Amino acid sequence: MIKNYSELVYKFVSSIPKGKVTTYGYISKKLKINSARLVGQILHKNIDPKNIPCHRVVFVDGSLSKNYAFGGEKVQREKLEEEGIVFIDKRVDLKKCLWK
Repeated sequence: MIKNYSELVYKFVSSIPKGKVTTYGYISKKLKINSARLVGQILHKNIDPKNIPCHRVVFVDGSLSKNYAFGGEKVQREKLEEEGIVFIDKRVDLKKCLWK
């Protein structure tokens, strides 16, 4: 079952457009996983970060994960800023950048 969840999450995250973000909670709700934390755990083990842009997934308040698996919070922010994501202090401006 977990493997199926992983495939679903990776496919969903692959569809997030450049310049947009979504949240762990939205992914879990949309995919009927019932656990935003499980989505985070799956993305932490991302098998292909170049093609599965897990850096585009943030917390519900727009904050970034301090434990971003591919270089930490600073690297995640840099990747998002390169794509045009707008921040207000340390949080993504979800009003401008949220994708659903």
